[in-house]
Amino acid sequence: MTLGNKINYFFIIFILVFIKNLYAEEKIISTPLINLKDLKPSFEELEEKNEVITNQQNIKEKKKKNNILSSSYAILIGLDKITAKSSEIVVNIDEAKRFGPLEIKVLKCGKVKLYNKLNDVAYLQVKDLTKSENEKVYIFNGWTFSADPNLTPFDHAIYDLQLVNCFNV
Repeated sequence: MTLGNKINYFFIIFILVFIKNLYAEEKIISTPLINLKDLKPSFEELEEKNEVITNQQNIKEKKKKNNILSSSYAILIGLDKITAKSSEIVVNIDEAKRFGPLEIKVLKCGKVKLYNKLNDVAYLQVKDLTKSENEKVYIFNGWTFSADPNLTPFDHAIYDLQLVNCFNV
C-alpha cells in the first residue's frame, strides 16, 4: 500500500465516522411525571375540629350576633398579600376595628341603585398605626364600592381591603 492509498483510506474512514455521528439518534431524557395527589400544599392547612357546643355557648353566640345585628355594620374582606390569607372583617358604623397594623373606621354605609342593580357603598377611613408621624393622616379616606373595587384608590404594600356588604342601613 502506498502512502496515497493510506491517506485515502484514512480519509474515507474519517468521513464515515463523521457522517455516522451526524445521523446518530440522540436520546431524549425526560423528567418523571409528577403525581398531583402526592403534592403537599405550599400554604398552611386549617385543621377542622368537630366540637360539641353546649346550649349555653349557643345562646351566648346568638346574643353576640343579635348585638351586632341590632346596629348598622359593614362587612369587609381583608387580604394579607404576603401570606395570601383573607379575613372577614365586621365593622360597626363609627367604630374602629383593627386589621393587622391598620385601623379601619366606617363612617357611612349604604345601598345605591346603579344601572338597575343594588350596590353597597361605604365611606372608609383607614389609618396605618405603624406610622406615628401624624395621627390625623389616613392612608385611605374615601368611598368604596362593593360592585367595582377598582374604583377604590386604596393602596397598601401589604394589605388590601374590599367592601362586601352593608347591613341595617
